[in-house]
Amino acid sequence: MGMQISPSILAADFANLERDITRVANADWLHVDVMDAHFVPNLTLGLPVLERIAEVSPMPIDAHLMIDDPDHWAPRYAEAGATSVTFHFEAAANPVAIARDLRALGARASVALKPGTDVDVVLEHLKEFDMVLVMTVEPGFGGQSFMPEMLPKFTTLRAAATAADHPLWLQADGGVSRDTIEDIAAAGCDVFVAGSAVFGAEDPAAEVTALRDLATHARNA
Repeated sequence: MGMQISPSILAADFANLERDITRVANADWLHVDVMDAHFVPNLTLGLPVLERIAEVSPMPIDAHLMIDDPDHWAPRYAEAGATSVTFHFEAAANPVAIARDLRALGARASVALKPGTDVDVVLEHLKEFDMVLVMTVEPGFGGQSFMPEMLPKFTTLRAAATAADHPLWLQADGGVSRDTIEDIAAAGCDVFVAGSAVFGAEDPAAEVTALRDLATHARNA
């Protein structure tokens, strides 16, 4: 699998969202952050907006649920059109059951870990998940600085997936930019969420390509 870039619309212009989505049509995914002002101290959007975004996006939807009660809500985002649904381990009552529900609906099942959560919590059931999202900032707001102390999490997860012969994707979210993406890729990450770095660029599509090229070079070095 090649390196994948998933621009986060959290950094897009919400008044011109469809325009900004089409500007990054060369990306692999469109990352949609769903926040409920309970699990994280921010409020973004919900099911009706994601459903409409899925109808107009040229890329598959990568939904990141930073919300309470994902056991109830995660399958509904798959039904609304998300191809990959990420829920937080810290908010889930039964992470394995959520993952199985998502897979039954045809969506990729992903679990996210906040910076303070150890990767050990998912190792026992690693094969239940298609992807693990390692938060490289505290979830809730875009534009934060990358936390390099999260890099060993990628190394541990990649080694565990290899040992289990499981084609696990690893995703980084938070502070991903030209300055950080090579180190993250070298640690074992495959999928990179980039918000400010992409939508803050003069040419967002060119930035997607540049980030993918940097990650690919770092992985192959």
